[in-house]
Amino acid sequence: MSVLSPEQCQRFATDGYLVLPSFVDGGTCERMRAVIQEQLATGEGPVEYEADVAYPGSPASRTDEGGRTVRRLLKAHGRSPLFAAWFDDARMVEALGRLLDGPVVQARAHHNCVMTKQPRYSSDTGWHQDVRYWAFARPELISTWLALGAETPENGGLKVLPGTHRMAFAAERYDERLFLRPELPENAALIAETRYVRLAPGDVLLFHARLFHAASRNHTADTKYSVVATYRRTDNPPAPGSRSARE
Repeated sequence: MSVLSPEQCQRFATDGYLVLPSFVDGGTCERMRAVIQEQLATGEGPVEYEADVAYPGSPASRTDEGGRTVRRLLKAHGRSPLFAAWFDDARMVEALGRLLDGPVVQARAHHNCVMTKQPRYSSDTGWHQDVRYWAFARPELISTWLALGAETPENGGLKVLPGTHRMAFAAERYDERLFLRPELPENAALIAETRYVRLAPGDVLLFHARLFHAASRNHTADTKYSVVATYRRTDNPPAPGSRSARE
């Protein structure tokens, strides 16, 4: 039996995202959280700090108050066998292969990470498409977002603009950092169609690299953890010499 039904495949094609409820068991989620908390405590492995992105709410620099607030644990595949096993999960690989219509491989130069959104000094991420980071032969990539706890609008859960992965946008609709300009009437009309993606522990969100998405800072007292990866078809190579090729 296939992991995805025809109805789920059609929903993804139409909306650009799909939630797979209870896809990962609670015990695995708890073990991942324990590994993450240990690595945050020890400072193990490469990280990205909130101060590095300079988004609204971020500390101005690493030396400011809160400047060492971790945003992402990078290179997650090599951090723990738990993450490696999840990224190579046969059910997930099959599902992504159906949605991309061919065999897939993880694009480890991107979203091979654990996202942490902490109660203090976390930031707001504006409306963007992840293809702005990447250089592949085709912009046909899908990210997987595993929630290790509840994700809601209050703690900075993702929000999406359904169907935008199928749309073309003129350059003037973006700012200099390739975020949508919310003050433009045509963008404001899109943003009015926002959907919040609420996730429970073990739920997995799949979303297209061209889908516009955003998130607020964490307004609760508890840190939010998500494990994130991106996949491409094996016949969709990165541009030679690009950051995408440094896997």
